[in-house]
Amino acid sequence: MHPPLEDYSIARTTRMAVTFDRVTLQPPQNKRSQGPVTLDVIRAKELDPLKGEKPFTWTLLTTVPTQTLEDACERIAWYTQRWQIEVYHRTLKTGCRIEERQLGSADSLEACLGVDLVVAWRVSVLTHQSREDPDAPCTVYFTPEQWKALWVRTGAAAIPEDQDEPTLREATRTVATLGGFLGRKGDGEPGAQVLWKGLQRLDDITHTFCLTLEMERSGRAPP
Repeated sequence: MHPPLEDYSIARTTRMAVTFDRVTLQPPQNKRSQGPVTLDVIRAKELDPLKGEKPFTWTLLTTVPTQTLEDACERIAWYTQRWQIEVYHRTLKTGCRIEERQLGSADSLEACLGVDLVVAWRVSVLTHQSREDPDAPCTVYFTPEQWKALWVRTGAAAIPEDQDEPTLREATRTVATLGGFLGRKGDGEPGAQVLWKGLQRLDDITHTFCLTLEMERSGRAPP
């Protein structure tokens, strides 16, 4: 199989040797009636590992017919999405707390799940994008009202102009502090759970910010 995820937490470019073959697995002794299962086995092994590192190795089993090297590389590409899928499901579980929903009918649960799936997707996108493209303008994810409200919340003396918007990483880390992220030197980048909590608070902050601006424009004093 493959080593634990934490063994390869630092991305690197490498050369891989890819082999594949078809095998037939026999059923266990106590389940002979189920018959054999035919699968394709794909193996990817790192050719030039870093000094002192174990070679990166995956052994994948698939029921999708794999007949060419192009097929094998496609299956490997599918598997590389596993980590993002796991983050997405963890966000559903720990952020949206989908397992704790106490709803009376399947229809209600389905409707609730439909909303939670979108929320979890947006949190996962922010988590991933802020790490992959940290210097992008924050407006690739946040609306002008959101990031300006966020900066007011930090106690800034003035709201930056539109052309001076913060980077995606700066805005993301600021949102994460609303969800409990401390941002200490050894904390790394914020994860999905603190971002989910922070985005919830940002929604309320943005609503208050927009309401205050509207009242100022109309000449009414804020409450």
